[in-house]
Amino acid sequence: MSTTADPAPGGTAPDTGVWLHGVVTEAAPATLAGITGIAGTPVRAVAAAGLVAVVSDAPLTEYGEEALRRNLEDLGWLERAARAHHAVVDALSRAGAVVPARLATVYRDDDRVARMLAGRSTELAGTLARLTGREEWGVKGYVVPGATPGAEEPGGGGGAGTAYLRRRRAQLTARAEGQRVAGDAAAAVHSALAGYAVDARRHAPQDRRLSGAPTAMVLNGAYLIDRAGLDGFSALVGALADRHPAIRLELTGPWPPYSFVAEPQRSREAGADAARGPGAGADAARSPEAGADAARGPEAGADAARGPEAGADAVRGPAWA
Repeated sequence: MSTTADPAPGGTAPDTGVWLHGVVTEAAPATLAGITGIAGTPVRAVAAAGLVAVVSDAPLTEYGEEALRRNLEDLGWLERAARAHHAVVDALSRAGAVVPARLATVYRDDDRVARMLAGRSTELAGTLARLTGREEWGVKGYVVPGATPGAEEPGGGGGAGTAYLRRRRAQLTARAEGQRVAGDAAAAVHSALAGYAVDARRHAPQDRRLSGAPTAMVLNGAYLIDRAGLDGFSALVGALADRHPAIRLELTGPWPPYSFVAEPQRSREAGADAARGPGAGADAARSPEAGADAARGPEAGADAARGPEAGADAVRGPAWA
């Protein structure tokens, strides 16, 4: 893969790439009107094989292969890109089903985008059909301090130093027990929610520096829910919160279905070279609440590049084609 742009038969300027935001079955002009793409340019549609790719022009000086290697290590740049990308995907998801593109998927021209649509038409059409009428919702669980009864302070003789060590040991035991109980509660909650949802993913918990929460996260789940079943899902989350006081549950969404879009083998291979250099950037671009969380503040930067939950899978690193 080269960073030198080929001639652009698809109508794109030689020094401009095509940033893919997502794929839909159709994109009415009224839906696209007013939506701003990755570099502040309007989004537009590239149609082929009965599908529509929603793209925006991206100058290669900032979004070319080598530039992406560099920029994906810059958390400030990463946050801005995640916000801009997510804003488009979110707008599309409000109009209907969308297959979100992972963050930093850049094509050389419109013709290559069209060939991608034709080559993956069956897969993409099937995914869009599966996502129609459904939304991604997130449920996060945080440890509740003191929810687990602490161990009784041990008695016994000895001086002040011995007493301190006993108290310290009791505190550590109580903390470990609290984490165990919270972990068991998180597993039970996820199992119950997954049983209700059409599909479910359990992502790695976010670090406190990214979540902004005062206590540890033990559940970071994503759930694909039929819109008609949302009230029942919300009620189940409330019931599970009452049943498991060791963790505090937080319901977030709706998100575009970042967590429920499979990454094709070809995209993994295409992204491999581009992602080889920026380890931090690529890892950062993994979550489902990426741009959305970044836009609201708590998960800006590294986890902002995870996408709304994260997923997260849809925004996992650069691909160049």
